[in-house]
Amino acid sequence: MIKQLEPFQRAKKILSVSAYLLSISAMLLANSPSMAAQSAVILLYHHVAEDTPPSTSISPADFDSHLRYLRDNDFNVIALDRMIDSLRSGQSLPEKSVVITFDDGYSSIFDEAFPMLQTYGYPFTLFLSTEPIDDGLSNYITWDQVRQMSAADVIIANHMVDHPYMLKMGDDESHSQWLARLSENLLKAEQRIEAQTGQSHRYLAYPYGEYDSAIKSLLEELNFVGLAQNSGAVGPESDFLALPRFPLASIYANLDTASTKFSTLPFSVTQVRPDSPVTSNRSPSAVLKFENGNYNFNQIGCFANSQPIPMTWIDREQGVLELNPEKSYPGRRWRYICTAPDPDSNRFYWHSVQWINLD
Repeated sequence: MIKQLEPFQRAKKILSVSAYLLSISAMLLANSPSMAAQSAVILLYHHVAEDTPPSTSISPADFDSHLRYLRDNDFNVIALDRMIDSLRSGQSLPEKSVVITFDDGYSSIFDEAFPMLQTYGYPFTLFLSTEPIDDGLSNYITWDQVRQMSAADVIIANHMVDHPYMLKMGDDESHSQWLARLSENLLKAEQRIEAQTGQSHRYLAYPYGEYDSAIKSLLEELNFVGLAQNSGAVGPESDFLALPRFPLASIYANLDTASTKFSTLPFSVTQVRPDSPVTSNRSPSAVLKFENGNYNFNQIGCFANSQPIPMTWIDREQGVLELNPEKSYPGRRWRYICTAPDPDSNRFYWHSVQWINLD
């Protein structure tokens, strides 16, 4: 006769087995290369060619080395819409998630990058300026090629009609007229893309990565997500009107430095001031508030052109930090970069402050 367990003993045994199974599941999850996370990195490319402007180009061989590195080092290349929807809704993403994007719509994207990405099975997003395609410019893809990529599940998104300097106002143009013009340009491009591909995601990649608080407010009003060109990782608390992307061209296409960027993590940080990247100052200061996270405030370092920026902790306990550069920065666009090591890995937290000088 089989001995029956008492009710208390049966319950105790069931609980023991359940606890054991839960511990095994937790251990497997912790050691899984696709462990859930809430961050991603967005990569930005333009030309994949050797005979185009170096400042926006990566060679086909170097681009292939990026894709091969992502594959061989257990990165998860995911679609942009999955990343945006997951982070905004609080859902998890695979560990080491990466999103691949291209701006402008150059012919090398179809001729060189598209076949490589299909071979690796990697999704990507193409941000198009529609006028060069409508005008049949020789260095751009055609609408037939765009439709081929769309049919292969490539996300086709907005880069304005004519790739304008969005911050430039016309002669005698009022502030409201300027915003109305930008709105018309944006929506016209969105309608053209939808007519050609059936896609309308309402994602805008800012031409030249330029924007200000008024342009961001316009995007918010029109229910668009904005993607910028200031570097950094993306998390649930990122600014979805100016999501950071890592531009990878010229010297920044080097795999030794690019591979570090692939695995970066997002700080939880608020830019207290200024509220716009547009400045007339050649050495502007900024105040950032870092929330508590898996990083040490004492290990945060900020740089411009690879040189340290003097920093002052306004309130170290609350994570309020002021950047007070002593150097003057030339050019139309530059950025400050803040990083800190992740104590549990060889990865870095990364945040950048974008500056645009219109003079």
